[in-house]
Amino acid sequence: MLKATVALLLCLSLAACGAYRPLYGSGPDGTGVAASLSSMSVQQQHTRSGQLLRNELLDGTHGDGPQRFNLKLDLIERIIYVASLSSSSATRRRFNLSAHFELFDTASSKALSAGDSFSNVEFDTVNVPVSDLQAVDAARSRAAKELGQDIRLRLATFLATQKP
Repeated sequence: MLKATVALLLCLSLAACGAYRPLYGSGPDGTGVAASLSSMSVQQQHTRSGQLLRNELLDGTHGDGPQRFNLKLDLIERIIYVASLSSSSATRRRFNLSAHFELFDTASSKALSAGDSFSNVEFDTVNVPVSDLQAVDAARSRAAKELGQDIRLRLATFLATQKP
């Protein structure tokens, strides 16, 4: 009896695999998430972090066709003191980049999706101005890359569940 139940459950779970569709695969109509992402414009940004995030979101997805979606971003960046060693002049800090994003349909100006995301990247400062500026810049770049990947994945997941 136990073997028959296990066999039945195994058959049912394998049958469910037929409905599986990869996130970036094509849908029944031949279009996919990649095409939807390429029809997205991203609001211009006025800070370095915003520009890096915008570039990350547009990298590899920006198409030449009509823009069906518009993405608006609100960013907050903070540098947070984490720790320092009394025997060293090095200080550990955290670069925090937070974003609130909203995806709009350009035809109707209707908000389709919204969310919040963040990235924390730690770095060291050593009280040498050029090195410290370079460390902050590298942390900012890494945080924007991580945040962009997270937002793109969230948007792709949303767009994959929408009907054309």
